[in-house]
Amino acid sequence: MLLLAPKNSMDTSVRDFIELVKKSRRGKFKIYIGMSAGVGKTYRMLQEAHTLLRNGIDIQIGYIETHNRAETHALLAGLPMIVKRKVFYKGKELEEMDLQAILNRHPEVVIVDELAHTNIEGSKNSKRWQDVLDILEAGISVISAVNIQHLESINEEVETITGIAITERIPDKVLELTDEIVNIDLTADELIDRLKEGKIYDKSKVNLALQNFFQADKILQLREMALKEVAHHLERKISIEVPKQIKLRSEKFLACISSNSETAKIVIRKTARLASYYRSQWIVLYVQSSNESLDKIKLDKQRYLINNLKLATELGAELLKIKSDEIMQTIMQVAEEREITTICIGKPHLKLFQVILRTGAFNVLLNKLAATETDLVILS
Repeated sequence: MLLLAPKNSMDTSVRDFIELVKKSRRGKFKIYIGMSAGVGKTYRMLQEAHTLLRNGIDIQIGYIETHNRAETHALLAGLPMIVKRKVFYKGKELEEMDLQAILNRHPEVVIVDELAHTNIEGSKNSKRWQDVLDILEAGISVISAVNIQHLESINEEVETITGIAITERIPDKVLELTDEIVNIDLTADELIDRLKEGKIYDKSKVNLALQNFFQADKILQLREMALKEVAHHLERKISIEVPKQIKLRSEKFLACISSNSETAKIVIRKTARLASYYRSQWIVLYVQSSNESLDKIKLDKQRYLINNLKLATELGAELLKIKSDEIMQTIMQVAEEREITTICIGKPHLKLFQVILRTGAFNVLLNKLAATETDLVILS
């Protein structure tokens, strides 16, 4: 007897197989991550390049930034380098990584520094991390480097710590694509000593750096963030590669937002971090009540809402926008239908919180959550 698989099932099977083939052809991706400039990420990349070269690996320097640090610059000697492309922009001649030259040369491994760099206008991709994805898709392995403050989901936390706005950022999904993350770790004292010795910046800039970014309390907090990120990566790797004797319920997060711009942004970013930690799916739910219809909501609120939904998409969320005045019931329905394990909401102001606690709908929600073993997280 000849059994034929349903067409949809066959299409899915073929697509899955194609994805497996593509994955096997894709280059390997390694990132050196650090708490700040000057910890030694570029130095370590160049050391590794020499080791690979001695072992017969076809390696090229695609882009490197030594910042004129003598010890780092000395390591360039003897390493093959792909010539940068020269671009005239706003009356100046600038140098950029030559993506096409790397793809044409097709080495086994390429070193690409400054992962969060913004490319010059008119380049194929607007960001260097996008160039790296193209290189990986071509089957070339990449070794790169980035500082923890350039990670999108912790951008606001970093700005609060350092008082500096970080404009060049990479989405969390880039780190999730890595095969290996190596943390280059120094104590705060070691890093400050390197700065004072002129190993990070020119000595004329040392005093200013010590008064701003390079302060022990700031460095310690950034160091903690870097260590946590590497730990998260290890957790994800274990969850994928280590067989589980007991099948655990996979985590799925639901971030519930409103048109309140600041609260929504916090909920989105923090839920993104939770989802990244558990390597899990997450959904952003916006329940649009009749009070927030397009003809009633102010234009600036509409704009902020659109920007927050765009941010959620960039961080890897699935978006759900539902029109309803029954907000609690809608959240419960979505949580049940999508098998949500954790619901994340913003902290309401005190009066609203008192109203919520008095409503029967909220009590029903809590009972429902208890029955389905769903966690409720109120994000401050």
